[in-house]
Amino acid sequence: MSAEELRRVEIMARVKAGELKVADAAEMLELSYRQAKRIWAQYRKRGPDGLKHGNAARRSNRAKPSRFRQQVLKLVRKKYSGEVETRFGPTLAAQHLLEEDGLELDAETLRRWMLSEGLWSPERKRRQHRKRRERRGHFGELVQLDGSFHAWLEDRGPGGCLMNMVDDATGVTLCQLGEQETIWAAVGVLRRWIERHGVPQALYTDWKNVYKRRATTQEQLHGIEPETQFGRMCERLGIRIIAAHSPQAKGRVERNNGTHQDRLVKKLRRKKIATHAGANQYIEADYLEDHNQRFACEPREPENYHAKTPGKKELDAAFRLETERAVGKDWVVRHHGLLLQLKPRSQTYGPAQAKAMVYQSEDGRMEVIYRGEVIAHEQILERVQPKVVQVEKKAGGKPGSGLRWNGAGEHPWKQSYATMKALSGPSEGV
Repeated sequence: MSAEELRRVEIMARVKAGELKVADAAEMLELSYRQAKRIWAQYRKRGPDGLKHGNAARRSNRAKPSRFRQQVLKLVRKKYSGEVETRFGPTLAAQHLLEEDGLELDAETLRRWMLSEGLWSPERKRRQHRKRRERRGHFGELVQLDGSFHAWLEDRGPGGCLMNMVDDATGVTLCQLGEQETIWAAVGVLRRWIERHGVPQALYTDWKNVYKRRATTQEQLHGIEPETQFGRMCERLGIRIIAAHSPQAKGRVERNNGTHQDRLVKKLRRKKIATHAGANQYIEADYLEDHNQRFACEPREPENYHAKTPGKKELDAAFRLETERAVGKDWVVRHHGLLLQLKPRSQTYGPAQAKAMVYQSEDGRMEVIYRGEVIAHEQILERVQPKVVQVEKKAGGKPGSGLRWNGAGEHPWKQSYATMKALSGPSEGV
C-alpha cells in the first residue's frame, strides 16, 4: 500500500474506534464529506484491504508485451551493451532502436528494463558544488570555444581533437574534428560558425597560447597588452576574447564535450568511420542537425546579436598570420626559414633599419606590406654571395693590395688572415 492509503487506514481505524467522526476524517484527509463516507463504507465492508487500489500487484494495462520486451533486451545485449566506456545509455539506445531496428520505446521504460537486467548502472560522481551561471540572453552574445582530445575513432583510426563551439544562450553547437588544437583548427571552426550564423560578439576560451596568453614581465613593465595571432584575427572582426580561469567556468562547452564523447563516438562506430575527413562529413551532414534539434533551446530574448557575415575577401584578409620582419640591405626578408626577395618599384634608396609586415594565409600564400603598400616579392633559395676579385699587383705593392672589393658582402679586411694571404699570393722577401 502507498503512504496515502496507509494514512487513510489509520484515520478510518480511529473513526471505527469512536475517536473521530466521518466529518472529522474528511477534514483531516482533505476530502469532501461524500468521498469520506464512501471510503468509510469500504473500510467497514472489507477492512484495510478495501482501501487498497484495485490495480495493486496487477500488470498494467499499458505494459508492453513480454515478447516485445525480450526482443528489445536481446538487441540491447547484442548491439548496445558492453563495458562502461562503450555501452549505450538508455536514451541513446532508445534512439538507435527506433532508427536502426524500427522499435519505438520510451527511454524511461528502457531504463527500467536495463536496470532490472543489469545492463545499465547509473554512475554518479560527487563533485564540488558550484553555482551555475545564468545563460546569456541573446543568440550570438557569447560563444564558448574549446578543443576536446579523445579517441574519437577508437582503434579504427588516429586520435584527434574536436574543436567545439557552443552558443551560451541557446546551446547551438558547431564542431569539427582535426589532429591538434592549433590556430588554424580554431580558425576553421570559427569561420564555419561565421559563415553559418554571423560574427559573434565574444568568445569564451581557455588560457592557452592559441587564444590568449598572459603578459610577460617586459610587457607588464611597459604596459603592453599581450596578443596572439588568433586574438589579432578576432580583433579585426570585432570579436572580444574572454579567458576562463577554470574548466568549470565554461561548463556549458565542457558538458557538451562529454555529450559528444558519449554519443558521437558510438555513432561513428556504428557508421564504421575511420578517418577525420569521413567524420567531418558525417558531422556536417547528419550529426549536428540531430544534436541541435535535441539539445538546443530558445534564447530568453528574441534579438540576434550576431553581426552580418563578411564577404569571402574580408574573411580571407582577417584570417591571416601577421609577423613583423626586418628588411635587409639587399631587400631580403627572412620569414620562418624562407628568404623573400622584395622587388621595390624604386631602388634609389636603401631600406636602412626598415620593417615589413608579412601576412601568411592557411594555404601558404604570403603578402608583404612595406610602408603601407603591398610590395612584390619572390622566394629565393639563398642570398647572392659577393665575390672578392683578384687584380694584377703593382710592383712594390703591399701585401693584400691585389684585392678589390666589389661593394657588397663582407669587406676583405674583415676576412681571416689566412684567407687574405691565400688571395694575395706569397709576399716578396727583402
